[in-house]
Amino acid sequence: MLEKLCEIALGAIDSSEDIYSIDNLHKALKNIIRENMTRDELIDSIIQSLLELTSETEPKWQFAASKLYVLKLYEEVSKNRGIKYSSPYQGFYSFIRELTSLGLYGKYILDNYSKEEIEELEREIDPNRDFLFTYSGIHLLSRRYLIQNYNREVLELPQQMFMGIAMHLAIPEKRENRLYWAKRIYNCLSTLKATMATPTMSNARKPFYQLSSCFIDTVGDSLKGIYKSLDNFASISKFGGGMGIYFGKVRALGSTIRGFKGASGGVIPWIKLYNDTAVAVDQLGVRNGSVAVWLDVWHKDIPEFLGIKTNNGDDRKKAHDVFPGICYPDLFWKMAESNIDGSWHMMCPHEVKTIKGYSLEDFYGDEWEKRYFDCVNDDRIDKRAMKIKDIIRLIIKSASETGTPFAFFRDAANKMNPNKHKGMIYSSNLCSEIMQNMGELEIEQSEVIDENSNKIIIERTKSGDFVVCNLSSIVLGNVDVNDKEELEYVVETQIRAMDNVIDLNYYAVPYAKVTNEKYRGVGLGTSGYHHMLAKNKIGWLSEKHLEFCDKVYEDINYFAIKASLNIAKEKGKYSAFDGSDYDTGDYFRLRNYTSERWDKLKREVKKYGIRNGYLLAVAPNGSTATIAGTSEGVDPVISRFWLEEKKGSIVPKTAPELSKENFWFYISAYNVDQSMSIKANAIRQRHIDQAQSFNLYITTDYTMRQIMNLYVEACKLGVKSIYYVRSRSLEIEKCESCSS
Repeated sequence: MLEKLCEIALGAIDSSEDIYSIDNLHKALKNIIRENMTRDELIDSIIQSLLELTSETEPKWQFAASKLYVLKLYEEVSKNRGIKYSSPYQGFYSFIRELTSLGLYGKYILDNYSKEEIEELEREIDPNRDFLFTYSGIHLLSRRYLIQNYNREVLELPQQMFMGIAMHLAIPEKRENRLYWAKRIYNCLSTLKATMATPTMSNARKPFYQLSSCFIDTVGDSLKGIYKSLDNFASISKFGGGMGIYFGKVRALGSTIRGFKGASGGVIPWIKLYNDTAVAVDQLGVRNGSVAVWLDVWHKDIPEFLGIKTNNGDDRKKAHDVFPGICYPDLFWKMAESNIDGSWHMMCPHEVKTIKGYSLEDFYGDEWEKRYFDCVNDDRIDKRAMKIKDIIRLIIKSASETGTPFAFFRDAANKMNPNKHKGMIYSSNLCSEIMQNMGELEIEQSEVIDENSNKIIIERTKSGDFVVCNLSSIVLGNVDVNDKEELEYVVETQIRAMDNVIDLNYYAVPYAKVTNEKYRGVGLGTSGYHHMLAKNKIGWLSEKHLEFCDKVYEDINYFAIKASLNIAKEKGKYSAFDGSDYDTGDYFRLRNYTSERWDKLKREVKKYGIRNGYLLAVAPNGSTATIAGTSEGVDPVISRFWLEEKKGSIVPKTAPELSKENFWFYISAYNVDQSMSIKANAIRQRHIDQAQSFNLYITTDYTMRQIMNLYVEACKLGVKSIYYVRSRSLEIEKCESCSS
């Protein structure tokens, strides 16, 4: 039995290299194998030995471990379902009926697909694709994404999961096209050329289907507004969504309440409420809720805000479970570069609105700068002045200790907002890649009505723009980006799937549904960026890198708009299209798209509109990049080889498809010139209507001035956001909500 299992494992390695021999495997097993071991114990021992053999010079052992793990999974599922191990994929219709009867699949699958259609889709399923996974990928998939029964026993296999997701996402299509799109979505997902966001991967096909990753709310400056937003966060968190919360409208410490001076406690006590809610309303008992809280750098409470996660100071003013983010105007970094000893003035938004009659946060660019100095020069407004270098010192101190605050460059985001005719972008989401119009809801007066002799209280609320993030990613390392036909196929499929998510989704709060249907915003992103460069033998620090990413992301944007245009021809344009940058042509002018193909596309967009008001956003892709066996987001790999510890087990991980041919093209994130990463970000950003979860990687050699200069450079080049500032000494929690 041992010999046969070893041969099966090695059959997964397509290599003529002598190191991957059965003799070397036997040597590794020598001190592990005992007499009278069960088959399961043998498999586990061989898997462990294969993982221990995995290294940067011998990376393929992990695929041998993956093959054994898949076969063990087949045995486990067969046993749990009481079916033959020899044919675990047979009987897809029976499988769906069984899981539906158990309340694990939604009834809508059988309601929308006939037995004959399901049997046709079964013929599309390719079990061989189970062997595309690395060990880390299949292990994560089986433990977190495959459906389990109420005893936590796995009942579903990977290809059944992919087809179940595809069938769900194809339901909004016309009956005659439904199987076609289900097959396309399945093929993109199962070949690991694309991934859906974690909530979609987890919840599509289930009775409860909250499919969106992240949400953004704007907190109003009133007791009702604050608590309504808190209630929204609790509802979202209950169903597994993360949130970004903009606090820039809430009055500062010492501000007036109903005319009484010094009455306000500022934003920190309210932020602590969100912190405690994130802990109390956990995500289905799996992890705490996740929330990023954003504040403008000119808000009077910024110094205290910058200390909410640091380890020193008054713990009563801490909020260790939230993720702080700062919204910067270009002026702040211009002044930091030209006059770091100059003063920066912070003000209370409530006081500005009361005295000046406008809200400073409602403007951006030159108009904002004019009004900022108007406020600074108005003696009626109380200012809190600090030297710019002292504020930056607080920012960098927090970043070096906690990886935060995240950075949102508000002028770049709003200047390039394709829907600026309808609103304003105040901040971003939990992972700093979603940038869509935001607006606080307005709570109007309650009324009491009689209904069958009962008094019913109705609270009337005017919905603002409550942003929803519907995400998926193209796996650039698994797609031939030089083959435009293949790239267009994957992009078009993913845009179609995400547009359908909008119509299928369960919305925990009604405001999310209103905004989602208004803009129909989606976020097609990319993972496997470094994987792609290494596969094409392009060095991270080379000029060719910049030329290559410019071409790839222009193609992605072109195909995404074209796909959305085609859906609009079929199903109609998004309701806020008229007057948008897409409608006026400013979208194409601002990005300097002047080629013949772009001119033709612009004319068609003007004529027919597009389906989705927002299209592209690059999420962090933590979990789903692991499943796809690729590098995360647009970041460089941490190392060619490292050990990852999760829940007591240590798993080896290597750079994707690591080999002698691409070995030197994988440079560690900590050895990369961060200026080059910022330049690449800016080049990609021209083609991305929203933003990118983009991290800076620093070492202890960096000075405060050097870190500041990275922010200055990012601002100058039009980067819209910076996610974490990562250092080797920091253990930073990944956002699971936005892992797409």
